Amino acid sequence: MNIVKVGFAICGSFCTFSKTLEQMDILIQSGYEVIPIMSFNAGSIDTRFGKATDICSRIQESCQRDIIKTIKDAEPIGPKKMTDIMLVAPCTGNTLAKLANAVTDTPVTMAVKSHLRQQKPVLLSIATNDALGASAQNIGKLLNTRHYYFVPFRQDDPLKKPNSLVADFTLIPKALEMALDEKQIQPVLL
Repeated sequence: MNIVKVGFAICGSFCTFSKTLEQMDILIQSGYEVIPIMSFNAGSIDTRFGKATDICSRIQESCQRDIIKTIKDAEPIGPKKMTDIMLVAPCTGNTLAKLANAVTDTPVTMAVKSHLRQQKPVLLSIATNDALGASAQNIGKLLNTRHYYFVPFRQDDPLKKPNSLVADFTLIPKALEMALDEKQIQPVLL
């Protein structure tokens, strides 16, 4: 049995990092090989949710490998067939926009672009405050783009943040299994 290689790309929705890292550990414990990738911001900014160096150390310890943190290091992912699926969790509105419009200027967007050369699935676990605003068009575009799949999502605080959507990170393992079979987990909207 071949071990499934998951490119696990992390963007800067810092408030979801604890949920993200919990799912990373679950995937590793389930037998997936996890290849960590971080955006420039996710890998370098200290926030009230943790110091970047501590988060990076934890990820490297969990995955037992270095984090891909540069565009140069992300580029070989596709040509070297390093991944079977690419998971972007959390996927910010900024990254959604870049993916929807083919902008490749971060390690995460390069990792996705390079991975797609294999015509294999990309799973997005969104976390963005403007999903029902400016980012809605990008979600719509990617929902209708081949090889893209979504972890089901919902409004996280409709009264205080009416445009905000966050994926149910606990559904990452099931959504990942289905995306590997080229199927979208349903329902997408929770």
